[in-house]
Amino acid sequence: MRLATWNVNSIRARVDRIVGFADREHIDVLAMQEIKCTPEQFPYEAFEAAGYHVEAHGLNQWNGVAIASREPIEDVEYAFPGMPGYQKGHTGDDAPQEARAIGATVNGVRLWSLYVPNGRSLADPHYAYKLRWLDALRAYTTDALTSDPDLPLALVGDFNIAPTDADNGDPAVVPGASTHVSPAEREAFHALESAGLRDVVRPFVPEGFTYWDYKQLKFPRNQGMRIDFILGSRALADATAGAAIHRDERKGVQPSDHVPVVVDLDFPSDDDDADVPMIFG
Repeated sequence: MRLATWNVNSIRARVDRIVGFADREHIDVLAMQEIKCTPEQFPYEAFEAAGYHVEAHGLNQWNGVAIASREPIEDVEYAFPGMPGYQKGHTGDDAPQEARAIGATVNGVRLWSLYVPNGRSLADPHYAYKLRWLDALRAYTTDALTSDPDLPLALVGDFNIAPTDADNGDPAVVPGASTHVSPAEREAFHALESAGLRDVVRPFVPEGFTYWDYKQLKFPRNQGMRIDFILGSRALADATAGAAIHRDERKGVQPSDHVPVVVDLDFPSDDDDADVPMIFG
């Protein structure tokens, strides 16, 4: 299975480019973030013509997540257990949820396409919401892998965190003064790893950014950030055979400010031992 994640920054504005990439690179499952549309507005026809099924979750022109797959998409959920909501000025635990998560099972892999809250600034209520959201994601991960340690679980998407200094090449993003690089955000990211997840891309691609702001020539100057990840359980990490960050997708006409991140998964099949002779003692 070739699995990709991409913050597309408006699916309707870039549908031909996105479907073209998925088809050209033989992507089996594509998780998308920031689709910026409702399910009724999603351009299904272009994906279906290329052989994909699609499940989309969006509430308005902001946020939104989706999964496109060549194989059937099963057991779809639109929020992970305990996922908090947000509304400016709202107090209490019953704020409406945003369209930031869609989960599904494809060929036995439990996959979540995630658009983690931005945080905006360290003093903004959205930052506290981001930390609550990440803690709920950690709790879900812990419960899921405690219940089934062999579960092939993939949390993929735009995490809006650069977990190490090497993941931040933007001089405007200052540790201690900016979101995405604050100690609390980095601790929340590493808590996901402590819950049983691994960054399955980094062993194959130790360097490279996945996001460059449109402003101030950030891409030509390579002043980017690595904030898009594929985090996998032990079972998924063990099956990861390769990975790539497709930097060139930031080039050309009207690109997204993010690029696709891709992994190849090679799970053992039931026939792997079919040709091994049996030895009787």
